[in-house]
Amino acid sequence: MRVFVTGASGFVGSAIVKELLQAGHQVLGMVRTDSAAQALTKTGAEAYFGNLDDLESIKKGAAQCDAVIHTAFNHDFSRMKANCENDRQVILALGSALAGSNKPLVITSGIGVLRSDTPLTTENDKAPGADVSPRAASEEAAYAVAGQGVKTYIVRLPPTVHAQGDHGFIPMVMGMAKEKGQSVYIGEGHNRWAAVHRLDAAVVYRLIIEKQPEQMVFHAVAEEGIPFRQIATAIGKGLHIPTVSKNGNDAEAHFGWFTHFAGMDRPASSEQSRKTLGWAPTHPGLLEELVPGVYF
Repeated sequence: MRVFVTGASGFVGSAIVKELLQAGHQVLGMVRTDSAAQALTKTGAEAYFGNLDDLESIKKGAAQCDAVIHTAFNHDFSRMKANCENDRQVILALGSALAGSNKPLVITSGIGVLRSDTPLTTENDKAPGADVSPRAASEEAAYAVAGQGVKTYIVRLPPTVHAQGDHGFIPMVMGMAKEKGQSVYIGEGHNRWAAVHRLDAAVVYRLIIEKQPEQMVFHAVAEEGIPFRQIATAIGKGLHIPTVSKNGNDAEAHFGWFTHFAGMDRPASSEQSRKTLGWAPTHPGLLEELVPGVYF
């Protein structure tokens, strides 16, 4: 199968490219720079120049392939709502390129898009509207194209997709801890983050395009919920700084705009995903990787 992968040089996308190639698929990977193209070509994939603002280039890339995996996303949190709406347009464009073909389109969403008032989120849970949670624009777009002769799938990633080279939430928390000289959790620190190793997440994407099941929504979750206090404690130990609890204004002074995420409680199940795909994560857990040689 020839697969078009957006974000092919990214943290998750590059793992998906590797997973697809090892399974014998061909990959047309979308990149923005010459250096990314060179790195991608060395893996055995074919580089395709495009970007999220050029919808025509994205449609042309998708039309050349048997399946599409969309992982590219602009993570500039200062313009998050605009980036989410842009992702909606990208997904609609991909859908229009595949309309009537019955080819699979796998898009990426996040566990964090779901409501926080459920004890354990599952694949059956619906995201609120984009007016409530801007990131839900991606899932709204996926449902919009599902009725156009496109086998559409949603993969929800947990708050932390971890491994060496991570530049997501964990490095952000570590950076704040280094700057302030303290590793901090909020209150009792019982709020939980789901997690997955990026190589395990990549397998979910591959299995979806190979099996093309009836189920539409999948959770790439290896660990249902790690208490944030444990994460903060591991970071404090790794940085050789104290781990402390903060509340209210003190917590906001430490985390700033990240306070919402530091206090987020989003345990998530992947039971249905494992059963449908036969997926069994095999790589180390998050706390196992918060050690020298990986994150430190």
